[in-house]
Amino acid sequence: MKFLIISDAPTLYKEGKFYSYAPYVNEINLWTHNVTTTTIVSPTKYKKKLLVDSFKTKLKVSSIPAVSLVSNIEIIKTLVFLPNIFYKIFINMYKADHIHLRIPGSIGLLACFVQIFFPSKPKTVKYAGNWDPRSKQPLSYRLQKWILSNTFLTKNCKVLVYGKWENQSKNIIPFFTASYKEEEIEKLGIKDISQTINLIFVGNFSRGKQPMLAVKTLEDLKDKGFNVILNMYGDGVEFSKVQQYIATNKMENSVFLHGNTSKAAVKKAYNNSHFLLFISKSEGWPKVVAEAMFWKCLPIASNVSCVADMLDHGKRGTLVSAEVTAKEVSAIVANYLANPKIYQEQVVKAANWSQQYTLEKFEAEIKKLLA
Repeated sequence: MKFLIISDAPTLYKEGKFYSYAPYVNEINLWTHNVTTTTIVSPTKYKKKLLVDSFKTKLKVSSIPAVSLVSNIEIIKTLVFLPNIFYKIFINMYKADHIHLRIPGSIGLLACFVQIFFPSKPKTVKYAGNWDPRSKQPLSYRLQKWILSNTFLTKNCKVLVYGKWENQSKNIIPFFTASYKEEEIEKLGIKDISQTINLIFVGNFSRGKQPMLAVKTLEDLKDKGFNVILNMYGDGVEFSKVQQYIATNKMENSVFLHGNTSKAAVKKAYNNSHFLLFISKSEGWPKVVAEAMFWKCLPIASNVSCVADMLDHGKRGTLVSAEVTAKEVSAIVANYLANPKIYQEQVVKAANWSQQYTLEKFEAEIKKLLA
């Protein structure tokens, strides 16, 4: 099978290997495990810092410029490059046996239009964003969702989305993502919440992920007299701001910034933590929520995308608004600490749910989609 991937994620080349964003690479390695050849159409340059890993599969890469509409200059550049981008997407779709789109994104939007010309070719689409029809999203995202949901324009296609939503077309299929193998499932004991409480934040240090909210939650808990620490994993534009706040308020002994680190280190951190603070404003499938649950680390997470399904509407953790305050989050933690039986019941339910979704199951489901 000639497998084609079209993605906004950059494919970088260094020392004889192709690299890209690590979680994306891990998933693509599973998609390409049983295909003959793999071609990726994507940008091949990226100026920002990126946590990368190398592809295991041999790749052919068709390089296209990144598309951006954030300024007049970027729009002009995009218009100049557009014919070449359309041509490369079209010719690679023509040669492929199976077309796989990774969206939402600007390149993904163009690919949504081009795939209309190949109604007989089998296609899969991984929609990594929020599929919730009620959510406010950019016009380009809504347009991609409309094209993919329209079975007249998009034929012979399975669109994989996070969460179950009402009134969807027959080609929209609820799906999931996995992080761990079956052999990694451990028999975890009861986590003691009568001593030091370990909070954890994992994710991009951006406004949308609200890392400062986690810091201020810890601050409020300490003001209430709780023995609590916060470990934070990730990097981003808000990192220095968080770092400065910690230094100014002399919190170095209770908040620890680890930056981007290995999967093994984060896994150990989940195992040692009691609560995940994940108050994100926008999500697709929040892997960190599923990962924390896997290790009996109870999530306090914003009610976006499919998070309500993941937490069984509050039976496997607590759902909050993305606009929640630090005092409100600290009150939730304090309530769990005052009711350890509820905490222990919920972490067991969370682990039991998350441990169903292993990499083996994920690969088996992908194999069915490509059959």
